[in-house]
Amino acid sequence: MLDFNLIIAADILGIIAFTLSGFLIGVRHRLDILGILISASITALGGGIVRDVILTRTPFAFNEYYPALTVFATIFIALLFRRHLRHELEQKWLFVLSDTIGLVAFSITGALLAIEHGFNFFGVLILSFLTAVGGGVLRDTMINQVPAVLISDFYGSIALIVAVLLIFTNLTWGLDALSVTLIATLAITLRLVAYTKQWHLPKLTMENQ
Repeated sequence: MLDFNLIIAADILGIIAFTLSGFLIGVRHRLDILGILISASITALGGGIVRDVILTRTPFAFNEYYPALTVFATIFIALLFRRHLRHELEQKWLFVLSDTIGLVAFSITGALLAIEHGFNFFGVLILSFLTAVGGGVLRDTMINQVPAVLISDFYGSIALIVAVLLIFTNLTWGLDALSVTLIATLAITLRLVAYTKQWHLPKLTMENQ
């Protein structure tokens, strides 16, 4: 099984990415500094807290220092460079990239921990999914908009794809840092291509009788 340090590294990467996306959402919706802090913190830590509750362990944000320190450091750096983020706010690419990296990183940590705890196939899928989208759902609900996972192109699907690939790799070649990195790269690329090409999952409509 993987060294636990890889899971922590993925956690930190996800926290940085989701903190930035939460920060950008807060700025775009003209929240005050406390609102931005809450938006960034919930986005970055919400999914991990949900994950740890399901794993029946103390949430990592409550007994480790690195989650909060990573959030505050990322917000501080974003505030320093906020003037340089104006163009990216208009183009949305920085938000999409940071949100994608956070999505993939947390889907990986959720799936790896589920595999480590002996979850079955569906358990790994569910924990990966909830870890990846939990923070974003809380953020979007708080600012009164439809959660991205319900409407965005290939958003939640990426977490499920990551989980399936990790399960398959674990059952065949075995998981290591290289295989996890390759899966992460593939998932990030797929999400960005889906966003660029505006791919969508099929939607059901109720036609008039």
